[in-house]
Amino acid sequence: MKQQMKTIGLIGGMSWESSKVYYELINRRTQELLGGSHSSKSIMVTVDFSEIEKLSFQNDWVGIGKIMVDAAQTLEKAGADIVILCTNTIHIVSDSIENNISIPFLHIADTTGEAIQNTGVDKVGLLGTQFTMEKDFYKGYLSERYNLDVIIPDDEDRKVIHDIIYNELVKGQFTETSKEKCKTIISNLVKKGAEGVIMGCTELPILVNESDVTVPLFDTGKIHAFNAVNWAVGNE
Repeated sequence: MKQQMKTIGLIGGMSWESSKVYYELINRRTQELLGGSHSSKSIMVTVDFSEIEKLSFQNDWVGIGKIMVDAAQTLEKAGADIVILCTNTIHIVSDSIENNISIPFLHIADTTGEAIQNTGVDKVGLLGTQFTMEKDFYKGYLSERYNLDVIIPDDEDRKVIHDIIYNELVKGQFTETSKEKCKTIISNLVKKGAEGVIMGCTELPILVNESDVTVPLFDTGKIHAFNAVNWAVGNE
């Protein structure tokens, strides 16, 4: 007997640019796997990114954790079978989410780590917000669980990427100037030995894609969304 499609619960709004990409990806993947006019069974709860941004810069991860737990519990009560967080940075509070729901939580670094391992890449660059690049919740996770050597840009390049994300990408602004800056930063990581680069901000692949650079780019949002669909249709 064919397994019934499960419902994916998405915590979105960080930013809504990222969330709309997730929604499109999970539905395209569902149709790809099931054919016909199939679409994903999903529920999305979105938060106000302005509030999350403010708490991030205040380093109030406890406050952010409470908001994420509330969103995750809302999804569970609404009938979601799994929860995914449509952002990289806010996985800082993933433990809080996992500890306060009884349904599975799919961590973006797990799906990314597995995808990188499957390519045979050992040394990988990481781009994202300064929180993602500098805190250990992402680098350490990939190093400890997937034995990856994760390198990050230097101080100046990290600030450039961070500012592009918060001042432009989350507001739907994607400029050639910023694209060229990102390409240069990726090139600098390659010079340091990176065999591929993690696009650890879900908006970054909208700005730069693999045709723009010489190494594989790991689109964390796409990897994450596709894995969620694979799970939901029983095609893990």
